[in-house]
Amino acid sequence: MITSDQLKAVQERTAQLHRYLDIPAKQMQWEEEQLRTQDPTFWDDRERAEAQMKLVKGLEKWLKGYKQVETLAEELALAFEFYKDEMVTEAEVDEAYAKAIAAIEDLELKNMLRQEEDSMACVLKINSGAGGTESQDWAQMLMRMYMRYGEANAYRVTLTNLQEGDEAGIKTCTMTIEGDMAYGYLKSENGVHRLVRVSPYNAQGKRMTSFASVFVTPLVDDTIEVYVDPSRISWDTFRSSGAGGQNVNKVETGVRLRYQYKDPDTGEEEEILIENTESRKQLENRENAMRLLRSQLYDRELQKRKEAQAKIEAGKKKIEWGSQIRSYVFDDRRVKDHRTGYQTSDVGAVMDGKLDGFIKAYLMEFAETQDNINQ
Repeated sequence: MITSDQLKAVQERTAQLHRYLDIPAKQMQWEEEQLRTQDPTFWDDRERAEAQMKLVKGLEKWLKGYKQVETLAEELALAFEFYKDEMVTEAEVDEAYAKAIAAIEDLELKNMLRQEEDSMACVLKINSGAGGTESQDWAQMLMRMYMRYGEANAYRVTLTNLQEGDEAGIKTCTMTIEGDMAYGYLKSENGVHRLVRVSPYNAQGKRMTSFASVFVTPLVDDTIEVYVDPSRISWDTFRSSGAGGQNVNKVETGVRLRYQYKDPDTGEEEEILIENTESRKQLENRENAMRLLRSQLYDRELQKRKEAQAKIEAGKKKIEWGSQIRSYVFDDRRVKDHRTGYQTSDVGAVMDGKLDGFIKAYLMEFAETQDNINQ
């Protein structure tokens, strides 16, 4: 049974969210923006209309999220009072408390994600490290982990490219994950993931260490302006491999986009290579590849902002985006994030996509640094 102090804490956190989110101002802004959509000429400019609808829906999500928190906090207070009169059970009060806390923590986490890119979908790419079959198997395990995370959070997960391993596992894969705050949450996964286990591929049953890298970039939509120089693009086509039917294997539906990127600051040139085999239609794969290219170019601009901020905050704790971020030690039953110190012994749950603890610890650790990036 919860205490009166726990009830008071829920009410205080609810009131704090009301202030932090500035709910009255958001309500007024939503009403004003909603009125603009009633203009008879609203859909004459489709691009502008879609941007406006995105703004309205974004404000609506915050208002609905806070309303849910407020309602659950009120229901908890009522349940607490009703328990004194024996109208509800202790278990029912505890259940109301659990629901209120879950809704509060969810909204508090979303409040940490204030950058433009945080609300976007994301592109998640996994590359196996050196070590052949062992690392390729680990890469496939990570692919499954993120797919399960997406399913648990009602995200739409689409595998856009997959290269299978020579004997088992995968060499690389790329997936798009679409849903509310997908990039904001999954940006915490960017870096090198280390596995330590007794290898099923080693005849002596030795303990092996494997690595796989995870790259997460925001998936831009048509409302985000990114310049792509068409003169720097070239295309190849190839036959898609793997499952997918006879047509996939006989027709060159897979596309390979090569973009000769030139850094506007340093003048250095680099080739960006993107492969897409998502669709059986070559045209659709070209469109998907272009979308992924725009996402990569957008992400490069974000990384420059982060690097500039890191120089300004040289004395503060630094986020190493490309370094080893997490170790998964199977036989010791431990998964530990090296950036935050957060760890759990429930290895099975983590591999089934339960990453909320790691994501929350990351956001709480680095929220202030992230808020300063675009200032």
